[in-house]
Amino acid sequence: MATSWHPRRVSKCFYVLLFSVLTVSVSHASTQSEAVSVAVDSSTQNPNAAENQQVKSEKTAKGSTIRLAESDGIFQEITSLSREKRQKLRIIALAPHIVESMFEVGAGQQIIATTAHADYPEAAKDILQIGNYARLQIEKIVQLQPDVVIAWKTGNPGDDLSRLKKYKVKVIYSNPTTLSQVADELLMLGQLTGRETAAEQAASAYTTQLNTLKTRYADKIPMRTFYELWSRPLRTVANNAWPQQQLALCGAKNPFANANDDYPSVGLEQVLVTLPQVIIQPTQHAADTPDALNWAKWQHLPAAKNGFIFHPNADKVHRMTSRMLDEVALMCEQIDKARQFYQADTPVSE
Repeated sequence: MATSWHPRRVSKCFYVLLFSVLTVSVSHASTQSEAVSVAVDSSTQNPNAAENQQVKSEKTAKGSTIRLAESDGIFQEITSLSREKRQKLRIIALAPHIVESMFEVGAGQQIIATTAHADYPEAAKDILQIGNYARLQIEKIVQLQPDVVIAWKTGNPGDDLSRLKKYKVKVIYSNPTTLSQVADELLMLGQLTGRETAAEQAASAYTTQLNTLKTRYADKIPMRTFYELWSRPLRTVANNAWPQQQLALCGAKNPFANANDDYPSVGLEQVLVTLPQVIIQPTQHAADTPDALNWAKWQHLPAAKNGFIFHPNADKVHRMTSRMLDEVALMCEQIDKARQFYQADTPVSE
């Protein structure tokens, strides 16, 4: 699992991606499809758990397919309440993407506490913060007496989540690992907070946009694209990493897509010999950053020579929310602009 780089070196715009590294790297080893995660923890205790959970999921809304089985009982308990009661639940949301999605379904005012860097929409900045990616303030959480905590299974400290359970705090998990599961997440939050209509509308709009992008770029000529996740040490994306899924959606060909890790370290020379036609450097607010490599120094690279070095907003593309897809759509358009240029000009040798 490629998580050796130190969290304290990660700037704000990479905080959410740090969560993604943990989430995708851990879950990729134990999940083989978008819906498998519902039975991860209960299957070892009951050999029929996976089958039972599948039947249970078929009886609930689509959004439930991304919940982990260990929180399913709590979810069923809460969703059995009246809509009026669910709309008044006091909720602690332990990740920026959870906060953002809760606001999208109209439940933002129900959040009584969250973690560092939950900063969208603007109203989220006023929410009490009770921890960060490294540690949660357990005593404070218990004192707040939330009706339920929505945690990120592999993005929050596991020992802290275990402590919450010992204090009898009700915990439900968020666990989106694929682009399509953002819609499932919205549906789940809508059920939890009694805002099903708004959630269904948001999920439908997201799914429509995602499918449109899939169709638009499905048969496009692949563009050799290097994704600079981190510069020191140089790190990229691969396999089932969240940004790798975005590259694939745009019809980008990542030379390191089949690396052993989802977020592998690579040598500069390894990148240079691939002659990338496009380079992606996600940065905060889509601006240049002194930490990023200056690829313009290597003018023999098609991406540098022709100016196809793009800087999508990291705060958007690295969060598992519907807002992410707007930024990915822009990234796809930029990659397609490069594609049109290379098709019109002399093709770069493969």
